[in-house]
Amino acid sequence: MKKNLIILSIAIFACFSCSRQISRVSADQQIDLSGRWNDTDSQQVSKEMIGQIFTNSAWVQNFEKENKRKPVVIVGLITNKTSEHIDAETFIRDIEKNIIMNGTVRLVQAGNKREDLRKERADQQDYSSKATIKKWGRELGADFMLQGDIASIIDQYKKEKLRYYQINLSLSNLESNEIVWLGDKKIKKYINR
Repeated sequence: MKKNLIILSIAIFACFSCSRQISRVSADQQIDLSGRWNDTDSQQVSKEMIGQIFTNSAWVQNFEKENKRKPVVIVGLITNKTSEHIDAETFIRDIEKNIIMNGTVRLVQAGNKREDLRKERADQQDYSSKATIKKWGRELGADFMLQGDIASIIDQYKKEKLRYYQINLSLSNLESNEIVWLGDKKIKKYINR
């Protein structure tokens, strides 16, 4: 009996000593566990690149001078050309958030979100009161589209690894296809195991 109690105590102690400990941390705390693309990279790159778009932004000034209004921008595809899974939608949302916070241009929905809005507008035609129905043909047409890609190079020797990311974005005039801005951001991560 004592022997069984000792074995049970040791087993319980072993279970508790090997268990994972999880603690909550601030969402803005920078933590990099694997050296791969992460939330910190997405937030920092989007903030810096949106800053680049509007710094010395002759394209904005030219557009406002010719059209007497703020330009309207839509964020298109950001392609993941890396060998790892990167949720481009999260990166796109970080970009959109920084565009809105900057306030220099107006932003319109893209892709599935835009289609959801159109479905809601269609439903309103049948189910909403006439005073609150949102009318067709009132969407803001985008003047410019932001597109880009995320690429990476991995260099490894024994236990050392280097991850290099290059994020390229371009802003194009939707009517003329003219590229009005090009930008890139590079990230290099050294991992020593």
